[in-house]
Amino acid sequence: MKKDTKMYETVSLMMAKGKGLLAADESNKTAGKRLEMVGLPNRAEHRQDFRELLFTAPGIEEYLSGVIMYDSSIKNSTDDGVPFPDVLMSKGILPGIKVDLGTKDLHGFRSEVVTQGLDDLDKRFAEYYELGARFAKWRAVITVDDELPTDECLLINSIMLARYAQLAQAAGIVPIVEPEVIFAGSHSIEEAERDTTRTLQTLFSTLIKFRVDLSALILKSSMVLAGDQHPNQSTPNQVANATLRTFHMSVPHEVGGIVFLSGGQSPKRATENLNAIAKLGEQPWPITYSYSRAIEEPFLAAWQGKEENMEVAQKMLLEVVKMNSLAQQGKYDPDADKVLK
Repeated sequence: MKKDTKMYETVSLMMAKGKGLLAADESNKTAGKRLEMVGLPNRAEHRQDFRELLFTAPGIEEYLSGVIMYDSSIKNSTDDGVPFPDVLMSKGILPGIKVDLGTKDLHGFRSEVVTQGLDDLDKRFAEYYELGARFAKWRAVITVDDELPTDECLLINSIMLARYAQLAQAAGIVPIVEPEVIFAGSHSIEEAERDTTRTLQTLFSTLIKFRVDLSALILKSSMVLAGDQHPNQSTPNQVANATLRTFHMSVPHEVGGIVFLSGGQSPKRATENLNAIAKLGEQPWPITYSYSRAIEEPFLAAWQGKEENMEVAQKMLLEVVKMNSLAQQGKYDPDADKVLK
């Protein structure tokens, strides 16, 4: 594949020091769950209000390098008729797009799934590029228990991720590959480290086989931590050490960057763990955050779906991304933080 230097520039902008990504890419159904938190029914106009408040918040460009959107969001506009991608680009924030179409059961394999969405993806990429998208995301779901994940599940999802990445790069769009090792479960941090390492090693060996340009690619990874039902929850230092051991065992140094999903952690816990990782010093890859609920939850709590709360909600959003940007640099003080819970 011919190398596109513009994608390297995109990677550099996305991974700028002190900045991260907002994953505002929930499906319409999942966005409805966010709206339920503030008592709003899942209607298109309420989803639009939610997105507009996020994207137009003053000052977020100081802490955000990119925003991942859903199909209905990247094609939507503000009340004044300004397309959402233009709103972001006017702030110097890169628009991104989630392109997978969710998961289906992996037949014959208990509790395992495979992500779909490759049909006509090249045509969708061409459309999204015209709309302003310069990076994309595809998520695979990896479940951990005594018998899972199977090698077969890891392989088929890695092949799907590799094909997606090929098509993205052919369109001049930087692919984020997201093999999410699910937080829900009773597995220990040692089991999480073992299976996250297996997952990433399978993924990167597959990406290399299919000649994906790793320098024009970003990994979106789970942090390595014990499952949410395990009796001994992981400390930030344990998470940081296990996560970086996994990366050093699995992720080639030429990969453009690594961003973390929050994966069901509370906003404060996700920020504390990111801070602990950053405190371990420079790594072969730039590392930052790509949070959804961990950023949006405090914003929603401040908004409550009420017009009179819009300004305070946007100020809360700014404070939350500021806290995470401090954590990305290892400068977050959890004891002094009065914003995150």
